[in-house]
Amino acid sequence: MYLLYNIVVHIALVLIKLITGFSPKIKLFVQGRKNIYNRLTKEISKKDTVIWIHTASLGEYEQGLPILEKIKKVYPSYKIVVTFFSPSGYEIKKNDPIADVIAYLPLDTLRNAKKFINTLNPKLVIFVKYEIWPNYLKVLKDKNIATLLVSAYFKKEQSFFKWYGGFMRNSLHTFTHFFVQDATSKKLLESIGIINTTINGDTRFDRVLEILKKNNLLDFMHNFKQDKICLVAGSTWPQGEGFLVNHINNCNKHIKYVIAPHNIRTPQIKELKNSISKKVVLYSEINGKDISKFDVLIIDTIGILTKVYSYADIAYVGGGFKKGGLHNTLEPAVFGIPIIIGPLYKGFKEAEDLVFLKGVHTTNSKEEFTFILNRLIDDKGFYHKTASINKEYVFKNKGASTHIVDYIRTLL
Repeated sequence: MYLLYNIVVHIALVLIKLITGFSPKIKLFVQGRKNIYNRLTKEISKKDTVIWIHTASLGEYEQGLPILEKIKKVYPSYKIVVTFFSPSGYEIKKNDPIADVIAYLPLDTLRNAKKFINTLNPKLVIFVKYEIWPNYLKVLKDKNIATLLVSAYFKKEQSFFKWYGGFMRNSLHTFTHFFVQDATSKKLLESIGIINTTINGDTRFDRVLEILKKNNLLDFMHNFKQDKICLVAGSTWPQGEGFLVNHINNCNKHIKYVIAPHNIRTPQIKELKNSISKKVVLYSEINGKDISKFDVLIIDTIGILTKVYSYADIAYVGGGFKKGGLHNTLEPAVFGIPIIIGPLYKGFKEAEDLVFLKGVHTTNSKEEFTFILNRLIDDKGFYHKTASINKEYVFKNKGASTHIVDYIRTLL
């Protein structure tokens, strides 16, 4: 299986290069990996002590950030290298000053793994949540470099726990320690002979709690919201937007709506704006104007959604109509507000928990969306009970990053 895996990786490398010209994302994926070693040798010297943190994309980066920030405080002289697999994470965070180097991870060939790890010579390696790269893990194990998997979340459907998953199971056995999110993950690992685990929760709770300490004031949101109830729909996709637009166009309540689409390309933003019959303004159109008379504000930029959530009385989080696509529900939950999502939330532990606790409500039709939203608006008892569930859940689960760094102290 190991030989087959390496053959597949090399075939994938060839195919990726062949289709570079047909996909902007693939082009970034390929071009971003050029000259990695030149960058690393300029930024990292043989005398440096390096901690390497690898994340798949933006969500995992946010998960690893509380650990990174604490490590920098405890070990200020260490060099921190952060790698991404996906362009969607790297392109947004490539200039973040929190790390000494932010780069793409070269594809998982044995040659790349040896060269990359020899260049960094890390003292400690942290993989976040799902990242299992057999060649990198093999080289790290051979070099006896401490390697952690943090905020790990395992499901019985994964190949590690199937009869045919022996090769990937072997990769898991290379980790020094696992910090898992729940008891189910721990039991699954124990079922394949892995006992070096700690149930530690999810570091994203620490991350979102930091949001409350920041200045979340936005003058344009003060101007827009006034004293009205405000629904903020974050990271929306077309199907959820259809439910939302239907409600907006047919609602006679005094509500303000903020929509922050996942796709902010001009044609899609224009189509969304034209579908709404009430007064709509784009964020890019504000230019200091008084927007208090508008009913709907469309955020056609990135990077401010978290602060916008602080003005929400109710949140809708997009992506829940596509398997594996649900966006971050913890960002609005930390503000203690009710949340509505689509029906496909399995695999997102926090969403599963909050749906069970009834702090998050799911919707599968326009009628259901409107019913839930109207009840949250009209029934104050229902509203406050739902809101308090979300805030209590976030605060109850804080502290994971502190425990991980305490463990790291025993390694370094």
